[in-house]
Amino acid sequence: MARSIEAFARIRERAAERKGGDAVLRSLLGPVPDSAALAGLPDNRVLSAMSERIFAAGFVWRVIREKWPSFEEAFLEFEPKRLLFQPDDYWHDLSADKRIVRNPQKIRAVRDNAAFVERVSGEHGGFGKFLAKWPKDDQVGLVAFLAKNGTRLGGHTGQYFLRWIGWDAFILSTDMVLALRDAGLDIAEAPGSRKDMAAVQEQMNRWAAETGLPYAHLSRILAMSIGENRSLEALKSRLGGED
Repeated sequence: MARSIEAFARIRERAAERKGGDAVLRSLLGPVPDSAALAGLPDNRVLSAMSERIFAAGFVWRVIREKWPSFEEAFLEFEPKRLLFQPDDYWHDLSADKRIVRNPQKIRAVRDNAAFVERVSGEHGGFGKFLAKWPKDDQVGLVAFLAKNGTRLGGHTGQYFLRWIGWDAFILSTDMVLALRDAGLDIAEAPGSRKDMAAVQEQMNRWAAETGLPYAHLSRILAMSIGENRSLEALKSRLGGED
């Protein structure tokens, strides 16, 4: 017999107990994402956010964040049209440019994703407009689209990109997955199959309807309800990032 899913109210109570009360918990949730506001986001800010998450993957995020103004300079403010106009020598020289992290594969991803952003922008009148129109109850579909059509945007990187850009995204962090499984959702420890991802999306949609909370807040509450009980200072420093 399938296990029933725990009510989200109980999960929230547990998270609040771990953090010192509901008021403290609310202070750790961050602002309510406004996916519709992305319609006015310039394409170069989309490509910058994509690229930052790609360079941060497997690296010390703080270092990437501190160096990002230099990345902006080296990559021509991430203007897709300007980047696509650059000759091969420009891209080759970036692999020796000390202003950035000199990873040839990730540098190549910027070039590929400039073309991706430009293509989608041309089809929708702006990449931000494309993101704003994508239904919030189908994050799994959006991440799959990013993974299929972009470069190095699959899995967690795609989720982090959406969170960073301001789309209402959940992050399948280790703690969030542990919380989902603890609540009774039958998914793998490292969910990635279509079946598991569909189950996650369906359950998140149910909780969003049940609570009226944005997906980003649901995600954070789940992550804070279980696993390592990080200090408030550590959690506040991660706002906008990993749950």
